[in-house]
Amino acid sequence: MRLPTRRAVIAGGAAGAVLSAARANEARALMELDSAPRRVLWPGPPPGRLRAGAGLSGPPRPTRHGAIDHIAAPFLAIFRPERPNGAAMLVSGGGGYEYIEIGPEALPAARWLNSLGITAYVLGYRLPPEGWAGVGLAPLADAQRAIRLIRAGAAADKLDPHRVGVMGFSAGGHLSAMAATSPSWPAYPPIDAADRLSDRPALAMLVYPVITVEAPYQTTHTARVLLAGDDGAANAARWSAQTHVGRATPPVFMAQAQDDPVASPDNTAIMLAACQAAGVPCERHLYATGGHGFGMGRPGTASMLWPGPGRAWLAARGFASP
Repeated sequence: MRLPTRRAVIAGGAAGAVLSAARANEARALMELDSAPRRVLWPGPPPGRLRAGAGLSGPPRPTRHGAIDHIAAPFLAIFRPERPNGAAMLVSGGGGYEYIEIGPEALPAARWLNSLGITAYVLGYRLPPEGWAGVGLAPLADAQRAIRLIRAGAAADKLDPHRVGVMGFSAGGHLSAMAATSPSWPAYPPIDAADRLSDRPALAMLVYPVITVEAPYQTTHTARVLLAGDDGAANAARWSAQTHVGRATPPVFMAQAQDDPVASPDNTAIMLAACQAAGVPCERHLYATGGHGFGMGRPGTASMLWPGPGRAWLAARGFASP
């Protein structure tokens, strides 16, 4: 039997240490989520029935890499800055609508927003593969309801109801884009006074978002989940955010890497073109390196640069503190 070399032992130990550190970070992220003040979106069962046999109940379940799934009761986790400036952002992690990236995306974004004086509301939205009828209507209803609840609680939370934006990554970017472009789409019937408030966000920040699920962009997990086997032109257009862009769409900021292997950079190019055609203010920041899932920036890549322009864009719109 050949014994491992000293170099191999050291390398293996280093890899194990990195893995252990990563798992510890994931555990801390989920503990941070659990310890945050939480607001349930719906006073009773969420709208949209569960398919027979779905068996979804109980709290969210941690998955790999600091993500969660098993969203039976959609929620807002609230992260308040030391010096709030009255602005708020609804933050949606990605995960292809199959899970929600909390540790790598939502929580770092919440911390960054807090550093700018912005109150962050991390959205735990329903995942269509977990048995919800209506496919993408369940998460869209959660996003619309969340924006309204943030506005309904603005006085108590010392917020300006006119400064409520959305921020999303990957599939969460798709959800945020749909919330920004489709406020007239009633994803659920009104249930209380909060639903008389507007669900249109004041602005949208979309980071490596899935924008379109039209051909030939139907290979992402997001597209497969939303299309649910119906990849016809009408259904694909229905779930493609750029088809809903209009004069009422709020200003949009986008960041993406050219080497994104998951969501083609064409997604942000398509959204930029739609916004320009509708006269909607839109910025697209494309970086040479970063891949997909870089969150607030992947060390050693150009994606680390994007929070700078992001902060300037938020400040110019009265969201970020100087």
